Amino acid sequence: MSLSSGRECAQALRGEGFEVVEIDAGADLVARLGDARPDVVFNALHGRWGEDGCVQGLLEWMGLPYTHSGVLASALAMDKERAKQVFRNAGLPVVDSVLAGRDEVEAAHVMDPPYVVKPNNEGSSVGIYIVNAGVYTPPKLSKAMPDTVMVETFAPGRELTTAVMGDRALCVTDILTDGWYDYDAKYKEGGSRHVLPADIPAEIEAACLDHALRAHQALGCRGVSRTDFRWDETRGL
Repeated sequence: MSLSSGRECAQALRGEGFEVVEIDAGADLVARLGDARPDVVFNALHGRWGEDGCVQGLLEWMGLPYTHSGVLASALAMDKERAKQVFRNAGLPVVDSVLAGRDEVEAAHVMDPPYVVKPNNEGSSVGIYIVNAGVYTPPKLSKAMPDTVMVETFAPGRELTTAVMGDRALCVTDILTDGWYDYDAKYKEGGSRHVLPADIPAEIEAACLDHALRAHQALGCRGVSRTDFRWDETRGL
């Protein structure tokens, strides 16, 4: 996905008249950046290393300006538990969760179903397990899962997301899928439909815009960020 995002961003920047050098980030990233000597780095990387403060720290060390959030905000946002602590302190609503060892999660239910098991520092719905109500046996996790995982109360409802640019929340998007919003639904053609602006009550739209901007500010983000929400319309929340 990083390569796909990079190609799209490069095409858009060239369309605006910028000179663009595309770099596939790897072990030789420092050398390639040194050769390219960019005025600014447009970071289109996804996931760990690219979004968690690592590349941001490298760019700071090299003295290169770059897009999007800095080291601390990136590291906080990628760490779900620490991000939740920041959001709670800012008065923002988050679902209950705990960090638990994978052996503990596989031995017995850490909380009453329904709940979700996920890596604490991944994105794109990688490594998600949904344990439904009425399931008596705990989940068996993939060997690729980390030793410590997040177990989170399942939040039913519609998938809403809100982008923030600078100091302004832009729009609420309603994400429609046939099942839950997993990796394939996010990235495969036809996996989901994005409706914007979302067809939701005005007070829910206002809450999403407000919460997204406050989350952006609480983490110390800069440039563009996105905040995801679950709205249970049966409860009016």
